Amino acid sequence: MAAESEGRSSPPPVPLWISAGWLLLDMALVTTMQAIVKAEGETYPAVQLVFLRSLVGFLSVTPLVWRHRGKLTDLSNIRGHLARVAFNSAALTLNFAAFAALPLALVTAIGFTRPLVLLAMAAVMLGERVSRTRYAFTALGFLGVIVMVRPDAIPWNIGLLAAFGSVFFGSLAVIQTRRLAGQDTVVLMLFYTVGLTLLTAIPAALVWVPIPWSEAPDIILVGVLAQLGQYCWLQAYQKQEARLLAPIGYLSILFSGFAGWLYFGEIPSLSMCAGAAIVVLTTVLATPAERWLKNANRA
Repeated sequence: MAAESEGRSSPPPVPLWISAGWLLLDMALVTTMQAIVKAEGETYPAVQLVFLRSLVGFLSVTPLVWRHRGKLTDLSNIRGHLARVAFNSAALTLNFAAFAALPLALVTAIGFTRPLVLLAMAAVMLGERVSRTRYAFTALGFLGVIVMVRPDAIPWNIGLLAAFGSVFFGSLAVIQTRRLAGQDTVVLMLFYTVGLTLLTAIPAALVWVPIPWSEAPDIILVGVLAQLGQYCWLQAYQKQEARLLAPIGYLSILFSGFAGWLYFGEIPSLSMCAGAAIVVLTTVLATPAERWLKNANRA
C-alpha cells in the first residue's frame, strides 16, 4: 500500500515538448524585451534601463523579500553576494549597451561564447579540471568568434567591446555563484533582485534622462517581460533535464535575427551566421566528444 501511495503521489514526467514550449515562450518574451531595449537605448543610458528593469522586478518580489527578510539580513558571506550582484550589474548594463549599438542577432551570437569563457575561468579560478578535448573545442569556438565579428571588416566600436564585456562579467557572475554553492536559492534570487536595484540606482541617477509619460509603458514593459521570461525559463528547467533543453536554447538567435529584421531592417551577414554556427557546434559537441574519447581510450 505504501508503494502504491508513493507511486500515486509522484508527479508524472513532463513531456519534452511542454518544457520546450516554455523555453520558446521565454525566448519570445526576452527577444521582445531586447528589441525595446535597442529602440530605447538610443535615448536612455543603459544603466538607467537596467535600474528600471530591476525596479519592476523588485516590486514584483517585495512580498518574498519581506517574508525572507531575516535571511537577507543574516548572510554569512555578504562580500560574496555583493560581488555576484556587482558582476551581474556590469554584465547586464554592458549587454543593454551592446543591444543599443549592434544588431540583435550579433549580440545574441556573441553571448553564446559565455560557456567557452566560463570553461577557462573555472579552470583558473576554481581549479576545475579541463580536458584537452574541451580546450580544443574552446579554441575552435573562438575561431568561430573571429569569423563572426570579422576584425578585418568590422571596426571595434563600443558596441563590440560592450558585448564581449558582458560575456566576461557574466562569466565572473557564474563563477561567484558557484562559490556560493549551498546558499538558499530563494535568498540568492532575492538578494540579486534587491542588490541590482540598489547598486544601479546611483549610477542611473547620475545620468538620468527624463521619461515622458508617453514612453513610460515601454520602459515598464522591459521589466515585466524580463520577469515573465524568467518565470517561463524556470518552468522549463524545473521540469526537464538541462541537457535536453540546452540545444533548444540556441534557437534564440533565430528569434533575435527575425526581430532585428522585422523592427530594425537588420540582415545577418553570411560570416556572422557561419561564425555563430561554429560557436554553437563547438559548445554542443564538446561534451559528447569528450565522452566518446574517454570510452575509446578505455576500450
